[in-house]
Amino acid sequence: MKKPFWLCLLLASSWAQQPPPAHVDPTPEQSALIAAKVQQLDGLVAKLKGDPDLITDVAVYQKTGHQMREFPEEYFVAEDVPKAIAVLDQGIERANALLAGNAPWMKSPGRRIHGYRSSLDGSIQPYGLRIPASYDGTKPVKLYVWLHGRDAKNAEWNFIDRELRVGNAPPSPPDEGQIQLDLYGRWNGIAWHWAGEVDVFEAMADVQRRYKIDPKRIVLRGFSMGGCGAWHIALHHPGRFAAAEIGAGTWPYRSQMPGFPDYQRLPLNIYENILEWSLNAYNFPLAGHDGENETGVSSIPPYAPPGTKTRGQLESSIRVREQLGREGYESVGDPYDLAAKGTEAVFYISKDTGHGTSKEVRGKLDEFLKKYGDRGVVSPDHLRFVSWTTRYNRSHWVTFDWLDKHYEKAEIDAVRSNNGTHYEMKTKNLARLTLREMDKAKELQIDGQNVRLKPGSEISLEKLEGKWRVAGKAQGLHKQHALQGPIDDAFLDAFLLVRPTGTPWNQEVHEQSLRILTRFDRVYAKHLRAHPRIKEDRDVTEADFAKYNVVLFGDPGSNRWIAKLQGKLPVEWSKETVKMSGQSYSAKDHLPALIYPSPLHPSHYIVLNSGMTSEEKELRGEYAMPRLGDWAVLKVKAGDETPDIATAGLFNERWK
Repeated sequence: MKKPFWLCLLLASSWAQQPPPAHVDPTPEQSALIAAKVQQLDGLVAKLKGDPDLITDVAVYQKTGHQMREFPEEYFVAEDVPKAIAVLDQGIERANALLAGNAPWMKSPGRRIHGYRSSLDGSIQPYGLRIPASYDGTKPVKLYVWLHGRDAKNAEWNFIDRELRVGNAPPSPPDEGQIQLDLYGRWNGIAWHWAGEVDVFEAMADVQRRYKIDPKRIVLRGFSMGGCGAWHIALHHPGRFAAAEIGAGTWPYRSQMPGFPDYQRLPLNIYENILEWSLNAYNFPLAGHDGENETGVSSIPPYAPPGTKTRGQLESSIRVREQLGREGYESVGDPYDLAAKGTEAVFYISKDTGHGTSKEVRGKLDEFLKKYGDRGVVSPDHLRFVSWTTRYNRSHWVTFDWLDKHYEKAEIDAVRSNNGTHYEMKTKNLARLTLREMDKAKELQIDGQNVRLKPGSEISLEKLEGKWRVAGKAQGLHKQHALQGPIDDAFLDAFLLVRPTGTPWNQEVHEQSLRILTRFDRVYAKHLRAHPRIKEDRDVTEADFAKYNVVLFGDPGSNRWIAKLQGKLPVEWSKETVKMSGQSYSAKDHLPALIYPSPLHPSHYIVLNSGMTSEEKELRGEYAMPRLGDWAVLKVKAGDETPDIATAGLFNERWK
């Protein structure tokens, strides 16, 4: 029997969540000491001048101190409070050393804590490094990127404390001169999705800027929740890493659950159908593994029949391997040591092991990392790539620019031969693509059509009325990379929230929009470890629209920028009515929420009356589900931060 929508939501949410751990309260004396040390750090950081990177390495402790004060419930046992105070002392020590012209944390190998300023929200975020004794900065080295597992107690101070003492990773691969990056991921980082995913690439970029890293020899690693993130990042970004070692990991399958409307179900094809993205391992060395006695939650949906047997989080690598088999790449070898024939994907099972890795498999993984880490990224002559969105649209020398239809499978099977002069391609659900490394290209056949072209570093192709041709500059509105929705997509790039200051058309709507803004600021600070940038509408300039995805709250009466955009967004809004998609609603108790390419600067978004649309309880869990699609009309819910949904939907490829 088909489950009602409310039950699907309940099952999906409860399955992904863990109850928050108990906490202890600092004593009044400890609270006063923390406040005094944070104030001391504030004063010291204000005096710092010189190298901005070193200043950020001090300011990350200052930011940690402010998090301690804002969220005193983030101490979980009595010993946590003195540990947190000791972290503040480290920051004060760093600040005093830097004021004296020294940066001792930069002068010896081993563990280091750095900070970087996120372009996403302007916050400072921490990360840890392990620097080998052999590193001298004269030649590029490998970088191993580590995604930690679920940790309900991973406040910044706790991350810094453990990182400097013992790190938060299992036994590391042998020292071969590589640097290891231990990511913070904004606590649990929503399993390395959303802001957690951004943290991966921003921290990597900071390390690459500060240290001499070979960009072709970056390896991704993760286990448990870090494995969940590694599946997501590896399969969405093939060609970005030299290889990936992925232990355990899990994901939900809400996209297969009944009862979700299309505007919620279809975007789940991006985030929760990792099996269908498995084909991207064709051009990407990947090692999936876990213990044979794994008992953790598997990726089997919560509505699986009672008694359904699973192998816990080992299911993840089993299912990816089986999906590769369905794509034509059967696995061969010992059941505990399998290779997907025709690819460089391998799958290991640790004997007599639970949620972990045996010594035998660890040795095989180390050999895998050395082999592909030393080799680096290789541009393939036979490329296969799938996607459901232009947000994740690039593999090696191919980029999907436009799809025929979002949230349906887009695919390319491309072969180059004759020393890069001849190309044959088959595509599905593609309207425009860009090819790189085409300097020798002479012949191109795509979907059975011969296309005349001139060699060049990049060539764009566009399909019109079923026929492919070489394309010029893209014209008109079209869903494309980082401009394709849903609403939550605006928060994967730098964004700015804008608070209204004018006289609202309807007071109830005005108050609801402010509650939405206040909620987003609060939950983002708590769960994603930063307060977003916020400006009042009178302080916003047109330059802000060129820098940020701009999120406007209020109505055309209260927010001057919403007023300026009247007639330029796909909503008709008067004092009496709100009209979207041919339906009208009373403007006294309804307000629009939407995402749309900015009419003021079309390389960025405009968002109306919405932060991230997922439920708050999902933001510290693993799976934050977009709940409004591209657009919605919301019904005021007096006194409540979360309004009801009157209607919602997705724009088509032309933003109609």
